[in-house]
Amino acid sequence: MAESSPKSSNGGPRGGGNRGPGRGPRRNRNAGENIDTPQEAGTGNELTEKVVFINRSAKVVKGGRRFSFSALVVAGDRRGKVGLGLGKAMEVSEAIRKGGEVAKAHMQVVSLKDATIPHEVICEYGGARVLLRPASPGTGIIAGKTVRSVVESVGIKDILSKSLGSSNPSNVVKATLAGLLKLRTREDIYQGRGLEIKKPAPVVAPATTPAAPAPAGTAPVK
Repeated sequence: MAESSPKSSNGGPRGGGNRGPGRGPRRNRNAGENIDTPQEAGTGNELTEKVVFINRSAKVVKGGRRFSFSALVVAGDRRGKVGLGLGKAMEVSEAIRKGGEVAKAHMQVVSLKDATIPHEVICEYGGARVLLRPASPGTGIIAGKTVRSVVESVGIKDILSKSLGSSNPSNVVKATLAGLLKLRTREDIYQGRGLEIKKPAPVVAPATTPAAPAPAGTAPVK
């Protein structure tokens, strides 16, 4: 009488669902690939972290392939400070944690005007070229997912943007950050030149003179 083949816990023959003894579960092929929606996590000091891009690299060794991950993270307080960090590790969570620590340690101040930017700027980094333009209140953030991660972390609510060059997330983020750091308000420019901002004189409405009464005995003009 022929013996039945050994079965796994899911009812199928061993080597099917579990890929044989000692090989472990099937690897997720989507691990480490691009994340379309940025992840956000609040911290105790009211900082937000957004994962812009996760890259997976493989190194061929004697036993197979060894994977490592790098995470590009943007951190900001939504009140004019933002930082960028790149973390590398053998696990995705550890790479994100390292990237967040680097971003928080390199926070920089951005000049804002209310909820938008003070003026238009074109910034470049490598092959990336990004146009940032101020917008009226209520416009919202008109930007792609990469630029949006940076401007939201800064605290901008109304802006127009356009990516004119490479779509490499690393270069686009660095170009956007470089453009934001170029922004200068009118107060900053006057202070750097040693000038004082002249306040506009109040507008006085012209006084209206009452019309002279018509002399007595004259007929009104029709």
